Amino acid sequence: MTTAAPRPVPLSLSLGRAPRVRTAGSGDAAALAELSRPFARSGALRERPDSLYAARAAEFLVAVGSDGGIEGCVGLRVYEGEGAHAGVLYNFCVAGHRQGRGVGGALLRTALALGRTQALGALFTATTGDGRLFRRYGFAPVTARQAPGAWAESLDPRRNALILSRTP
Repeated sequence: MTTAAPRPVPLSLSLGRAPRVRTAGSGDAAALAELSRPFARSGALRERPDSLYAARAAEFLVAVGSDGGIEGCVGLRVYEGEGAHAGVLYNFCVAGHRQGRGVGGALLRTALALGRTQALGALFTATTGDGRLFRRYGFAPVTARQAPGAWAESLDPRRNALILSRTP
């Protein structure tokens, strides 16, 4: 499968008391890297170079707090080819002080809405955790063979990640 260039969609949603979620811009790259770093150190996320956040900023949704700081993020990469048009959610993380307060749910709801606007046939993700949040939003375990090939091949088998999917 080949990856398609992300189609930037101007997003800015306010969901009640949930944070505002918007598409990241190139100016958010340093904050994305900083937010992700503790999760990579703990093993919850794969280590990614800071340059990746700059190169792929348009693929990220960010949750912005009342102070303007980034409180969470998730990347959405689109894969096309082999008769499929699918998305992969990656680098999903929420700042420790905002966990359990709806930030992850707001990001996930927005990613699902974005998947629908892009007419994706499926959304995939991989997690080293139990996937509880994803399961609450209708994701179910699948095999790597069901996922976009290029992405599935990039997964590190030593991480023993759970692969989940759902239709947007």
